[in-house]
Amino acid sequence: MMDFFKKLKDFIVNTSQDERIPSRDKKIILALVALLISPFDIIPDWIPLFGLLDDVIILSIVLDYFFTILDSRILLSHFPWDMKAYARLRTIARALQIFVPNFLKKKLWSYVGDPY
Repeated sequence: MMDFFKKLKDFIVNTSQDERIPSRDKKIILALVALLISPFDIIPDWIPLFGLLDDVIILSIVLDYFFTILDSRILLSHFPWDMKAYARLRTIARALQIFVPNFLKKKLWSYVGDPY
């Protein structure tokens, strides 16, 4: 289990240091990850169902950036697990896209992928 968290930490650090990703996007991602792991929530967790909703929305935004906005070559260059794990995580990210409104994506991200 510790190996998983070490790989996850390395993945986040390596991705956040990639010069191909705009610094504004890096700051937003790091802030969202900090919010996700923070004990403080927008909606307290003790409220049934709604308490987890803010965490699901934040996780959805982060996964949407990685698997929809960001170029897959950049993501795969830092991804520490196998392609099967990548495909599973991408499937989860696509399922969670319903929680991320398009206007929010346009407002948050400045990354523009390679047109080729």
